[in-house]
Amino acid sequence: GIASFAFVYSLVVLGTHLLIKEKIFHLGKSLGNALFFLLFISLLAAFISRLASNEPQFLGGVFGYQSIVWLNGALGWAGTAALLVFTGLGWGIFVFNLELNLTFFKVRDKELSPSDQADHPDQDASQDDDFFNPTPSAKVKGTVKPNSEPLIIHHLNDDEVTIYPAGADEDEEDENAREIYKNTDKKKPVKDPETDIQFIIKQAETEDKPAGPVKNTSSIFPSFSVERTENEKKSADLVQQFGKYDETLDLASYKFPTLDLLEDYGSQKIQVSAAELEANKNKIVSTLGHYDIGIEKIKATIGPTVTLYEIIPKAGVRISKIKNLEDDIALNLAALGIRIIAPIPGKGTIGIEVPNQQPELVSMRSVISSEKYQRNEMELPIAFGKTISNEVFVADLAKMPHLLMAGATGQGKSVGINALLVSLLYKKHPSQLKFVLVDPKKVELTLFRKIERHFLAKLPNEEEAIITDTKKVINTLNSLCIEMDQRYTLLKDAAVRNLKEYNQKFVNRQLNPEEGHRYLPFIVLVIDEFADLMMTAGKEIEAPIARLAQLARAIGIHLVIATQRPSVNIITGTIKANFPARIAFRVTSKVDSRTILDASGADQLIGRGDMLLSTGSEIIRLQCAFVDTPEVERITDFIGSQRGYASALALPEYEGEENESSSKGIDLENRDSNFEDAARLVVMHQQGSTSLIQRKLKLGYNRAGRIMDELEAAKIVGPFEGSKARQVLYPDEYSLEQFLENLNKK
Repeated sequence: GIASFAFVYSLVVLGTHLLIKEKIFHLGKSLGNALFFLLFISLLAAFISRLASNEPQFLGGVFGYQSIVWLNGALGWAGTAALLVFTGLGWGIFVFNLELNLTFFKVRDKELSPSDQADHPDQDASQDDDFFNPTPSAKVKGTVKPNSEPLIIHHLNDDEVTIYPAGADEDEEDENAREIYKNTDKKKPVKDPETDIQFIIKQAETEDKPAGPVKNTSSIFPSFSVERTENEKKSADLVQQFGKYDETLDLASYKFPTLDLLEDYGSQKIQVSAAELEANKNKIVSTLGHYDIGIEKIKATIGPTVTLYEIIPKAGVRISKIKNLEDDIALNLAALGIRIIAPIPGKGTIGIEVPNQQPELVSMRSVISSEKYQRNEMELPIAFGKTISNEVFVADLAKMPHLLMAGATGQGKSVGINALLVSLLYKKHPSQLKFVLVDPKKVELTLFRKIERHFLAKLPNEEEAIITDTKKVINTLNSLCIEMDQRYTLLKDAAVRNLKEYNQKFVNRQLNPEEGHRYLPFIVLVIDEFADLMMTAGKEIEAPIARLAQLARAIGIHLVIATQRPSVNIITGTIKANFPARIAFRVTSKVDSRTILDASGADQLIGRGDMLLSTGSEIIRLQCAFVDTPEVERITDFIGSQRGYASALALPEYEGEENESSSKGIDLENRDSNFEDAARLVVMHQQGSTSLIQRKLKLGYNRAGRIMDELEAAKIVGPFEGSKARQVLYPDEYSLEQFLENLNKK
């Protein structure tokens, strides 16, 4: 019937799409409309013809006539008519975007032009959205250019919007660069239907007003402004006037250590011959062959100390069978420290680590000079050494967040600690990092005494920065707990969650130093021999260590503990639970390896810096970088010869048991002039804290401590309770004022 002309329309659309590059028709929609027209018009024409005569008519064609006969039999004349009416209405609403009114149909209101919008400022905001998101039949033309100038929008007619760069003439159009974009969804940015590349109409930020006919830009480009608080405005003014706070200004002339202070131990080339690799491979294959274990493939990865042979066994071979042949393979290879990894995590292979006949010395200079260390953005980067694939391994102590090192005597723990400290010295400024060094052996960390005024922290009035006395270690650990509590108080007042956010706020001058805020450096506590402390102090050491390990991560205090006695009474369950990162050097038994790593393998290392690093999810074998004593001495001399701070960073003073009765000999008649103000302060806050008096009254720590002793003697606050705040004995200020009045009358 007459609906067959839809075939002609479809051929025209297809031919135009293939021959002409510009998209005059939307291919999918055009063919869909043609198909609907073909079916619907055929049925409609046949229905009308059937009403006039029962004989077949040419208008609907044979398809239309037979379909109407079937529909009349199934639905009746009324049902067929209703089906055609509602189908036609649905198609019209969908295609022509018709809106149904109570009495008639009308086409959706056309969008207003920018000039019309300027004449109607009270127009509904939805019409502004319609302007920016044209209907599906509208076309948006524009040129996509990177870093283009502000855009000017010209409304040509009801269907098209053309975009020009600011200052360009409408006649100067680049026809090659112009693309037509159709918006298929009113809520989405304009897209090319073929390439799906977003083309978002956006006005660039500029101080000058864009030229062009757009008048009411506020309705077209909605701006969302959030009013800044008074503190933010004040901090912005301070940054504009003085710049951001620079924590390095106190030591602005400080120079970082140079690479020439470290020894160069040669070419750093791995000395493993092809003959050695072939011999080891043949021995491994023959050993496994003796036990009827077939191998499909074997591959070698050469490292500085060991070579990893990855084997893929044939189907049906049990892994436990290969694991049990560890001693037999070591016997045939005549090598010390064969280690089998069955299977290698993340791979479908079994690893056999065989020590090299001539192990390579990994120098600290080669690790420090590597690109991986120099260009990292870690907060506390540590260059441990090289992996089994001869790649430099750098880890972030701030992410660990605490490190436990253990191993037998002479296997490289002290060198590992020196490598850790040297790595941090090469990356951090003295204002950003402080060390608390504990050395019960008194000889391992003495070289770092030279950088006391730059990088070390200690208790007030202490002569030695390197702590060797067990009693002073206890006081230092408790002092770090007080520092931790004070830092958490500062973080709470600043409404931040960690040290990085706090320091960022302080640098942006959003925190007032007059309120007690200060720049907080990282603090790394290093204990060289933890077993000696546990034997002499026991629970007095374990409790503050566990508390620091549990809480101190967020405020930038990190712990590094080393011991040569990895037994369960030294590395207790409490210690292990809070030290997810562990390093195991060579130990003498599988029991010690399981105590450190919760896995075997450390007993099969070859010593001299060969170590296993466990980060909780996997175990990595590394060769620790070697840094000799003369190298450390040159580095500390270089730093110590520069201008430093007046003294080491003073930690909060800790009052031990010997100071508990210090208030007994205090004369209240000669009390401090700030005594009454301090009394009112602690009663108002119900917190007997020396740091509170120091911060609010702007006093030094020693004077605030003497005032706290006077408050204790006057029985305003309770006795000292370790790191906790003292109990306030007066519930309100009224009762306190009565006491002070009676005290002044005496």
